[in-house]
Amino acid sequence: MTEPTHLTLSQARDALKARTLSSTELTQAHIDAIDRAGALNCFITKTPELALDCAKESDARIARGAAGPLEGLPLGIKDLYCTKGVRTTAASRILDDFTPTYESTVSANLWRDGALMLGKLNLDEFAMGSSNETSAFGPVVSPWRRKGANGIDDAKIVPGGSSGGSSAAVAAHLCLGATATDTGGSIRQPAAFTGTVGVKPTYGRCSRWGVVAFASSLDQAGPITRTVRDAAIMLRSMAGHDPKDTTSVDAPVPDYEAAIGASVKGRRIGVPKEYRLEGLSPEIAALWDQGVAWLKDAGAEIVEISLPHTRHALPAYYIIAPAEASSNLARYDGVRYGLREKGRDITDMYEKTRAKGFGAEVRRRVMIGTYVLSAGYYDAYYVRAQKIRSLIKRDFDLAFAGGVDAVLTPATPSPAFALGEKGSSDPVEMYLNDVFTVTVNMAGLPGLALPAGLSGNGLPLALQLIGRPFEEETLFALAAALEQAAPKIKLPAAWWS
Repeated sequence: MTEPTHLTLSQARDALKARTLSSTELTQAHIDAIDRAGALNCFITKTPELALDCAKESDARIARGAAGPLEGLPLGIKDLYCTKGVRTTAASRILDDFTPTYESTVSANLWRDGALMLGKLNLDEFAMGSSNETSAFGPVVSPWRRKGANGIDDAKIVPGGSSGGSSAAVAAHLCLGATATDTGGSIRQPAAFTGTVGVKPTYGRCSRWGVVAFASSLDQAGPITRTVRDAAIMLRSMAGHDPKDTTSVDAPVPDYEAAIGASVKGRRIGVPKEYRLEGLSPEIAALWDQGVAWLKDAGAEIVEISLPHTRHALPAYYIIAPAEASSNLARYDGVRYGLREKGRDITDMYEKTRAKGFGAEVRRRVMIGTYVLSAGYYDAYYVRAQKIRSLIKRDFDLAFAGGVDAVLTPATPSPAFALGEKGSSDPVEMYLNDVFTVTVNMAGLPGLALPAGLSGNGLPLALQLIGRPFEEETLFALAAALEQAAPKIKLPAAWWS
């Protein structure tokens, strides 16, 4: 029998249904794998006892024919999702001992459908980062290794961010799938870096209630899995209308798995000329061309499109996102919950608490956000950035109105890099990792990243599909066609064990 941790989520689901494997066996195998993978630092909080208790309950439901769609499947939960009775930190010292008395809607949906939690996954602090190096609990290490001139390089590779714990845990077979969040690419970029599949749904498709906020008009929950089918299965459970979230859209949730294997013949795929940026890596450009060829072979029609305001997306994003972050993070003041430092008076207490509780990257973004929202700069920066955002959305609207069903682009400008290689002296260098992903959040569209090959140094490379609002099924159908055509990439031997 296949090692339980080597099963995909859909394979494990079918094995549990056929009763050739129990949830208890499956869960224990993943708990053991997590215990052996301390070198990756994927988990902030582990919940093995809770997981095994839930697994026993799932086995009982399966035995009496009352299984849910995700019954007995062990998942990892990004530590940005509030989980009732389980510590939730957002990877920040300011929330180090915060234990919610409520459950996020998305995780509650997963438990409703029978899934269980192995623990809370590491991330960049408050989801601010592209490499998972800003966590107060230390960086996550990718299970991948790059090749050097003399064999395998021992350098520790980043798993991407902010959902680096989610992507690394899924890639290393520590869980069958994981929840993640995407504000400017924080699902798709880490998925691209680790050879996994990441889906950022349409804004409003998944509830944001109970998810610690970074930038409220950009944040969206989504899954990271090892296959396109697994992502479709997870998203169906995660999505749905929530009256507690005023941005949640009241629309039916399709059976996304039904789109897997659907014909893509006649689908019109846009290739934006503006994404062929100066300095684009030749191997990324070649991968993009190969993706075009694969979709052509599957019967899709390729058309060149123009998204002229793309070049303004990154600077506009890094005005809007910090502005919203500075507002959202104002609640962490040491008064009601989380860290509290003593001060001479309340103002001194605020200052000391936030100075000690927030890391350098969070403080940087709060300061940027406060600046662009301040008197005299609001119109010059924030209002102008919002106007650019409207133009970016209009570019996509015009492309879709012209008959394009989806857009194909690279997911990242490069493969993953080593810890400490980028951003240590110039944060802008790190921010450039989001150049292909931020437009999707600015326009509120669905996006999907999937592995499509390996770089010259043996690290995963990925393609990105961008779809029409609330047409995630189209992305799943196209992604399945690409997944079928792309070479299967293989993770190195489990060096971390």
